Amino acid sequence: MILVTGATGHLGANLVRRLLADGDEVRVLLRKPAKASEALAGLSVHEVVGDLRDPYAVAAAVKGCERVYHCAARVSTSARGHREIFDVNVLGTRNVLRAAGQHGVRRAVVTGSFSATGAPVGRAAVESDLHYPFAEHTPYTRSKVLVEHECCKAAAQGIEVVVAVSTAIIGPHDYRPSRMGRVLLDLAHGRLRAYLPGGFEFVSVADLVQGHLLAMEHGHSGHKYLLSTEFRTVDQMMDLFSQVTGQPRPKLRVPAGAMAALARLAEGPRAVLAPDREARFTPAAVRFLRSERRADCSLSREVLGYRPTNIADAVEQAYRSFVDRGLVQRRRHSAPAAGRSDGAVPPHSATDRRSQGVRAR
Repeated sequence: MILVTGATGHLGANLVRRLLADGDEVRVLLRKPAKASEALAGLSVHEVVGDLRDPYAVAAAVKGCERVYHCAARVSTSARGHREIFDVNVLGTRNVLRAAGQHGVRRAVVTGSFSATGAPVGRAAVESDLHYPFAEHTPYTRSKVLVEHECCKAAAQGIEVVVAVSTAIIGPHDYRPSRMGRVLLDLAHGRLRAYLPGGFEFVSVADLVQGHLLAMEHGHSGHKYLLSTEFRTVDQMMDLFSQVTGQPRPKLRVPAGAMAALARLAEGPRAVLAPDREARFTPAAVRFLRSERRADCSLSREVLGYRPTNIADAVEQAYRSFVDRGLVQRRRHSAPAAGRSDGAVPPHSATDRRSQGVRAR
């Protein structure tokens, strides 16, 4: 039995489909069963209802499982919500790892964030780059640094745990949807009027799933591994989005400095008028894009055997998934994404595999 937390999220929904396609028996920990209605609909999974912040509920979910993929997290680029982010991300991880130790779990893989890795000047980041705590960071980033600390402490106590570090995810089964998923939908509906320059490391969700499976089998306990498919500028991503949707790229390219100032000005009013709504471009989100951080995945290639594909395929799969769910109308002559002549989904993709080994719940 394999436990997956965060199964309704972008990574979790794809990971569950891959595990089922591989013939594994999967248990999922859900905070609210109703939230799983679309992300897990029709999948043969064992549902356990509980909150990561409740150690007894977590222990009940972990008991009887041989492996654990801890993908759940409270993700935010906002400067607010410190307590919930800490409790869910840090204490939740502690609860999962303690339960793993108590119930003899063979190994746990915890999803990490690239933001928790140090940002060296003049080169791509590697796993050993230390996080600099005195710079401006979001509560989420700080929490993910502490998540890595919890993993190291657990490893020191003899618990087998590996951190699989995610960059910006793009791909199918994006049910919430993610920040990049919303941008793709906005462009498809002709609602995206402007964008800001910058760049980031993007990871195909199929590559990220594969990286987690490889970390489970080949990773060294107490270590972390960066997982990215490739660096892309925002202009390049807009070109890919335009290609798959058939919509023109927005003409307005807002200077990053101006966007950062606008995001800061909007923080106060948004906190009052829409306190529960995550802003599309927070100051932190703008800062991430402006940093144009790069990741060196050499360690993942050498130790795990990680072989990333390309982002163009992931964008095409994300778009097709939205079309299949009726969120956007497919254009009549949709060309295959750049990098593939046939538009086919790569091996190990959840899109092709979801009809294999998946049974009605």
